[in-house]
Amino acid sequence: MVTTTQILVFLMVASTLRANGDPQVPCYFIFGDSLLDNGNNNRLLTEAKVNFPPYGIDFPDGPTGRFSNGRNTADVIAQLLGFDKFIPPFATAKGGEIVTGVNYASGAAGIRAETGQHLGGRISLDKQIKNHWITILRLAFLIGKGSLVETKKYLNKCIYTVGMGNNDYINNYFLPKYYKTSSVYTPEQYAQALIEQYSRQLQDLYESGARMFGIFAAGYSGCTPGIMNEFGMNSCVDEVNSAVMLFNSHLNTTINDLNNKLVDAKFILLDGSFEYPNDLNVTDTPCCAVSSTSGKGQCAPNQVPCSNRQNYYFWDAFHPTERVNVLAGAKAYETLSSFYTSKTIVLSKEKETGYISEA
Repeated sequence: MVTTTQILVFLMVASTLRANGDPQVPCYFIFGDSLLDNGNNNRLLTEAKVNFPPYGIDFPDGPTGRFSNGRNTADVIAQLLGFDKFIPPFATAKGGEIVTGVNYASGAAGIRAETGQHLGGRISLDKQIKNHWITILRLAFLIGKGSLVETKKYLNKCIYTVGMGNNDYINNYFLPKYYKTSSVYTPEQYAQALIEQYSRQLQDLYESGARMFGIFAAGYSGCTPGIMNEFGMNSCVDEVNSAVMLFNSHLNTTINDLNNKLVDAKFILLDGSFEYPNDLNVTDTPCCAVSSTSGKGQCAPNQVPCSNRQNYYFWDAFHPTERVNVLAGAKAYETLSSFYTSKTIVLSKEKETGYISEA
């Protein structure tokens, strides 16, 4: 089991190896939903935004639009890769900031364009990819001397992580009040339709210059307090988890297919399953008081959250606490190690080392 001593040793070693050095890759680009959003929804007309307390209570800059009490998984990956600043959101990134990467993730966004529309504005994966092209055009003049060819050579060296699919279930398939997908598709058909579209989207990113992909598996949404409450259950909702498992199974197959098809690229599945410390023992209750009037499963504004956040898995009804995000980020960083082999730090499976927040 993970211990705090092992975690701190890993963090100190990682910091020492990267002291006064460059990041392990030149840039990091992030696509996804609320699990990775760091402020892109702040200016949208949407219920899916969290730029208010108690969000960010453990983050240095306070509420920034991250759906957590502190850092999200992408923040942790960026830190472990050696970036001295968090990757900026597309909504506010400017000038030379984009050279080290951009975060395009958006709360309520999905693979499908209509996903999350009942909550208001959101940036679907197709739109995130279009935003990335805007970044590429900017980069062409910042680093490529006006050449897209040279710019793509630079992007070939960057890590891309993509985490989508969660909202296509939470805020689409399992919301028949707003969406018809569950009456049009069986769970198997829906998973197949999602993956076919997702595969095309990932190939669009490949065409834009991406070569090193970390693809997050969808989470077991049926175990979130929000879904359990919606279904009136006090345990994981098997119907939801079974549907997500179909998606993840197809995703795994598609990643293998893409690796065989696009031989100069590498796609790695980032599986969210890993062990937790014994004291992370509150797994079915949000740390914050959840609002009953706005924002699906989000914290009620300006309410005082639980004080023992290090013991909670869920921050609100759908999103993890910073501590879980740090564990997930460390695991993803380890899984992506082949992308920065020359400077990699391998986490020992025997000692189960990792790194967590003391927040």
